[in-house]
Amino acid sequence: MRGPKPPAIVLTADECRDLEALVRRHTTAQQIALRGRIVLAAADGRNNAQIARDLAVSVPTVRRWRERWIGLLCIPLSDLEIVERLTDVPRPGRPIQISDEQVCQIVRIGCEAPHASGRPITEWSGREIADEAVRRKIVERISPRHAARLVKRGISNRTASGGG
Repeated sequence: MRGPKPPAIVLTADECRDLEALVRRHTTAQQIALRGRIVLAAADGRNNAQIARDLAVSVPTVRRWRERWIGLLCIPLSDLEIVERLTDVPRPGRPIQISDEQVCQIVRIGCEAPHASGRPITEWSGREIADEAVRRKIVERISPRHAARLVKRGISNRTASGGG
């Protein structure tokens, strides 16, 4: 049994032209291009299931971007560009507490020999790195697990990029 017909999308000539250009542009992020293809297909009169099948995405994904596009129609293109219409909305969450510079300083601790910092150990642990970062006043506080994760990620990025 068929479900309800999805709401139609009617594009202006400018919107259609801009969407097609965006989808074809080599520098467009793939997720933005996919969303543009969804909107263009919906404007061609195809239903959500057809679009999902043709673009190898889920029906809820097609529905979400169709509804989001329709919901933003009241805002003129001069106020909200096409790329912004196809971009994820900001997600809630705690703002970043540790700057990139602080991360670099914490990774630097993990690259040093512990005895150079006056620590009577042979290898850094998460607890030792966190304590040393607080002692050096790099951060006010940091969990041992987060400190260890930052160092591990920083060292693996450094070795992957050819650094010493």
